[in-house]
Amino acid sequence: MNLCFCSKEEELHANYWNNKAKQALHTAMNVQPNTQQAKNLILFLGDGMGIPTVTAARILKGQLAGKSGEEHSLNMDTFPHLALSKTYNVNQQMPDSAGTATAYLCGVKANYGTLGVTAATPRGNCSATRGNEVYSILHRAKNAGKSVGIVTTTRVQHASPAASYAHSADRGWYTDADLPREAVENGCQDIAYQLVYNTEIDVILGGGRQYMYPKTAADPEYPDTTGDRLDGKNLAAEWLSKRKGAQFVWNKKKFDAIDPASTDFLMGLFEPKDCRYELERDPSMDPSLTEMTEKAIRILSRNPKGFFLFVEDKGRIDHAHHGSKAKKAMYETVEFDRAIGRAAELTSELDTLTVVTADHSHVFAFGGNSPRGNSVTGVSSKIADDNKHFTTAVYGNGPGFLMVNGSRPDVNSSITSGNDYRQQSPVPLDSETHGIEDVAIFAKGPMSHLFHGVQEQNYIAHVLAYAACIDPYEECRLPPPNHAGSIRPSLLLLLLSLLPLPVSFTV
Repeated sequence: MNLCFCSKEEELHANYWNNKAKQALHTAMNVQPNTQQAKNLILFLGDGMGIPTVTAARILKGQLAGKSGEEHSLNMDTFPHLALSKTYNVNQQMPDSAGTATAYLCGVKANYGTLGVTAATPRGNCSATRGNEVYSILHRAKNAGKSVGIVTTTRVQHASPAASYAHSADRGWYTDADLPREAVENGCQDIAYQLVYNTEIDVILGGGRQYMYPKTAADPEYPDTTGDRLDGKNLAAEWLSKRKGAQFVWNKKKFDAIDPASTDFLMGLFEPKDCRYELERDPSMDPSLTEMTEKAIRILSRNPKGFFLFVEDKGRIDHAHHGSKAKKAMYETVEFDRAIGRAAELTSELDTLTVVTADHSHVFAFGGNSPRGNSVTGVSSKIADDNKHFTTAVYGNGPGFLMVNGSRPDVNSSITSGNDYRQQSPVPLDSETHGIEDVAIFAKGPMSHLFHGVQEQNYIAHVLAYAACIDPYEECRLPPPNHAGSIRPSLLLLLLSLLPLPVSFTV
């Protein structure tokens, strides 16, 4: 990666910064709330994408483009409305992806490890599920006549997407083989079963084949791997048989052959469990998150009543952070942002509310002395008190703890730039932990101005429902979606910001 370690000439002068601020001010003064009803809803979820991860990914994206990086912008950075989300679960200060998903998808905060149920359901207690189910914005959008989809490159039964369709006292009940005796005796169904038999979902793209097939069935890509199910069900085949115009695919070739114009339902499961990290993905076998997002939008947007789409970043931002592998987490975030940009090209801010947020953060920090343009996987220009180098990206705990002869090993940029390098941490754990701090909410489109200030995480689902006038806000009385105009407001504001301004500042 070629990096620029020096300032641009124009940055040395006050006029550069004054003019840059004037343009930003002019753009801000021209932002007008869109109070129309939203036809389409897109929720992008960066699993584990705390604010330090956003910053590091922004710099990485700029450096990949041959710039120093700090001055670069992510697609999500351009969204006009911003808020903070409080991520705690009802019974836990440090949240997990299941309780948080229930909040931002169903509008109700829940217990750690539970999906689609209120906090009256303790984790692992199947019998407490009855009567405590809560329903997601995806489910309510489907009931309102919209098409709905989920895109992730974790397993589609993973906590984040599962809260859109499942009600489970434990996020780990992926198949019937995972159900404890109490759950079986009380009639609880596993998450994969609920994917097929709960809410009808038009597009399902991600990993998770293993939970759909019986133990007697070999995986189509890895013959030595079999399914997990004990009940003998082939849930992929059952899903396919119950829907006209449906397609099931498991590799890139078949995915590319899908014609959105003639496909009403699509399920694509590209790995037995989670899909591969972006740095390890085989583009001939597995589609990227951006490619899956585009395919989903092209299929769902055929519905004249609109659609709801949930896109999770792979959940691999989260997994990489748990492994203290910052480089993988940052590359996942860059690909996530690329999917956000492609969705913007395929939709209009006039009738589509797009929200980008995270379920929780991690104990990932990004700092230390470093010159402009320093690699995000690089080392500080300062030597630590033990006379050794350290990386600017570090973790508060995790598997990166390492002592050699009573002290931590020295590092250099050739070591830390490796794809599997683990950043150092002071507290030894086999898996780095989630963070507790607030995460960001970025929003654009109809009613996006409602995202402001510091909010409880469950507020997200309520704004989505209100903007689209769906349950429980059918009587929202918002004007119908505005489809007029051939130029998007964001582009218009950008063009206006480039015009000469009639004001001047004394410097």
